Amino acid sequence: MNIGEIARRAGVSRSTVSYALTGKRPVTEQTKQRIQAVIDELDYRPNAAARALKEGRTRTIGLVIPPASLRLTDMQLGFVASVVEAAAHADLDVLLSPSGGDHDRSFERVISGRRVDGVILMEIRLEDDRVTRLQRTGLPFVTIGHTANPHGTCWVDVDYATLISRCVYHLADLGHRGIALINRSAELVAAGYGPAHRALEGFTGAITRRGLDGVTLTCADDAAAGETCIERLREDHPEVTAAVTVNEAALPGIQRALERANVTVPRDFSIAGVAARHWAEDFRPQLTAADVPTFEMGASAVELLLERIAAPETPAHHLLLTPPISLRASTGPAPAR
Repeated sequence: MNIGEIARRAGVSRSTVSYALTGKRPVTEQTKQRIQAVIDELDYRPNAAARALKEGRTRTIGLVIPPASLRLTDMQLGFVASVVEAAAHADLDVLLSPSGGDHDRSFERVISGRRVDGVILMEIRLEDDRVTRLQRTGLPFVTIGHTANPHGTCWVDVDYATLISRCVYHLADLGHRGIALINRSAELVAAGYGPAHRALEGFTGAITRRGLDGVTLTCADDAAAGETCIERLREDHPEVTAAVTVNEAALPGIQRALERANVTVPRDFSIAGVAARHWAEDFRPQLTAADVPTFEMGASAVELLLERIAAPETPAHHLLLTPPISLRASTGPAPAR
């Protein structure tokens, strides 16, 4: 049984059946009922199609990811996996759509073609055109991350500013006076990427409040960049005895550069940050860090989106997570001068 057979028995065209099932174009209620009667009579049950016609929904949510030309970080992949799993528990399908650069047409098709009941956006910038576009369409959406002015939107995020501040305070309490921030890439900072800017905000605030010497560095999301970053830091700022980071993908390179320079962590140099738990535990010695709860964030985003789909007129909610900093073995007292 296929759409062609349903169309023949209902006395309509294949495209009319398709429009009735997907909602891409308006179909009269009488025609919808005739098509549904054929589906019920023949027990034709591709679940998504049958339910879509009965409920007026697609039973699909869109997950907008970074451009397909870019390698997703482990944290981004964690968000994707958690959203897909949470959606499956709710008996929903997930349509992945890249955005940015040459992929904006894909994003536009998702939000204007009635392919999905709602959208989850990842990798949010302080000023994000995608959020503005979704607000204009009225399509329910939730963001993982939040804009500079998130009023009226639903979102889930980690409080990077607070967590990086706490990491700085922890290092200051251990006697460190020169501390560096190893941030995300210069391109992401320039683009207004939220976590990078909030990490910088938290770092500079904590440095100022404690009267410390702070150094900020941008670093691409890979091990090689992490190596280069540490080499540059040691050459240009030998007074720095500790670092905080939100760049988990650079951690293997940071570790290699310190080992190659015969720097023992934490005896000679301390490091802390915000990272997914497995990155922190794979670091040697294990990294003192606030573990990003990617699974909880993805599941919460799906839950918030389902609430928006069911009751779009209710006030928007958000969830700002501040996970505890797990004290592991990568931080210790500042080395004696």
